[in-house]
Amino acid sequence: MPNRGCRESRPWTRGSGPEGRDRHRDGEEVKITNISTFVVDGGGRNIIFVKTETDEGVVGWGESFSVGPDLAVAATIEYLKDWLVGEDPRNIERLWALMYQGLRFPPGSVGLASISGIEHTLWDISARALGVPVYKLLGGRVRDRVRVYQSCGGATPAEAVDHALALIGTYGYTALKMSPYPPDMNLRPWNQVLREGPRFLEAVRRAVGDGVDIGLDAHAKVFEPARALELAQAVAPFAPFFFEEPIRPENIREMALLRRRMPVPLATGEALYAKFEFNDLLQAQAADIIQPDVCVCGGLMEMRKVAAIAEGHDVMVAPHNPMGPVAGAVNVHFAAATTNFLVLEYKPHDTGRWRELVKEPWVPVDGYLDIPAGPGWGLEVNEAALDRYSYSPWRRGDPRRPDNSPAFI
Repeated sequence: MPNRGCRESRPWTRGSGPEGRDRHRDGEEVKITNISTFVVDGGGRNIIFVKTETDEGVVGWGESFSVGPDLAVAATIEYLKDWLVGEDPRNIERLWALMYQGLRFPPGSVGLASISGIEHTLWDISARALGVPVYKLLGGRVRDRVRVYQSCGGATPAEAVDHALALIGTYGYTALKMSPYPPDMNLRPWNQVLREGPRFLEAVRRAVGDGVDIGLDAHAKVFEPARALELAQAVAPFAPFFFEEPIRPENIREMALLRRRMPVPLATGEALYAKFEFNDLLQAQAADIIQPDVCVCGGLMEMRKVAAIAEGHDVMVAPHNPMGPVAGAVNVHFAAATTNFLVLEYKPHDTGRWRELVKEPWVPVDGYLDIPAGPGWGLEVNEAALDRYSYSPWRRGDPRRPDNSPAFI
C-alpha cells in the first residue's frame, strides 16, 4: 500500500523548545479557529470534504454524506461552525452533544451528515496532535488489515460476469456485491423480476466460484415483505453473503418478521441515524448484519456506540461506504479497532478525478486494505485539487412504474 506516513501538519506544541512543551503540559486549551467545506463533483455525485483548523496549526479532515441537497449540508456546517469556533477540538464527546442537542429536534440526513463530517475532523486533529493513528485513540487495532468489497453489475448476466472478474483480477477481492434484480425492474412484471434477477447471481457465482462471497443489495425497492421473501428464496441456492435492505427501512416490525423467515442473512442500516434508531432495530432482532454509514449516522464515535450495541446482540457490522477517500479512511480506522467488524464497502480512488483528490490513494491488495501507520487518518488530502471540480447538482433518479407512479429508488 502507498506510504501514508507523511505529516500534513506538526504535532501540537507552540514551539520545539521547553516553553512549548511546558505550556501544553499545563493544560492550555487548543482552539478551533475555522471550519470550511469543499463540495466537489466526484463524478456522479458530490463529495463533501470538511476541514477544521486550529490556533496551533493542526488541521483535521472529514467527509459528510452527499444526501442530495448537498449545499444544504454545507450551509448547516457553516451554521454549526459558529457554535464550535473557540472550542477545544479534542473534546469530541462534548462538541458532538453541543451540535446534536443544540439542534433541538432530532436531526435527519442533512443535520447528521453535517455533524458527522465535522466530528471526523476532530478525531483527525486529536490524533495528529499526538502523532498517532486515530485507531490508537479507539483502544488500538484488533486486526492487521481490513477486508473490502466492491459492487459489480451489467445489463446482462455476461456483462455482470465480466465486471466481477475484472474487479477480482485488479484488486483481488474475496467479496463482491450486486443487485438481485434485472435492469429496469420497476418496469417489469414481478414474475419476470423474480425469474430473471437470480440469473445474474447464478452466472457470477459460477464464474467466480465458491471462494468469493457475494452480497445482494435490494436497495429497499420492494415495498411488500412477501415479495422480498420470494426474492430471497429465489436467490438462496447461490449462497448470498447477505441480502441488503430487502424492504423499506421505516418499518422495523416488518423487518424483524421478515428476518425470521428469510433463508439468507438480512443486512440493513444505511438509512438509519445515531444509536437510537439502531438500538430499536437491534432490540427488535430485525437484522443479522448492520450497515451504518459513518458520514451520516453521526460520525466515528457514534458508529462505535452503534457497534457496541450490535456486539451485545451478536450482530456484525459491515459499514455502508459509497463515498470518497476521507470516508474510506475513517471506516478503515473504525474497522481496525472494532471486534465485530465484518467487511467494508469500498471504491478504490486510483483512477480518474478520484486519483487527484488525495496525495496517495489507498488501493486494495488481495481484497484487503493495509491499516495506516501515519498520524490522524494517515491520508493526505490534495487541497489544491478540490477547486478543480466544483459542486454539481444531482439526484439519484426518478424511477417510475408502468402506470407512471413514482417507484422507490
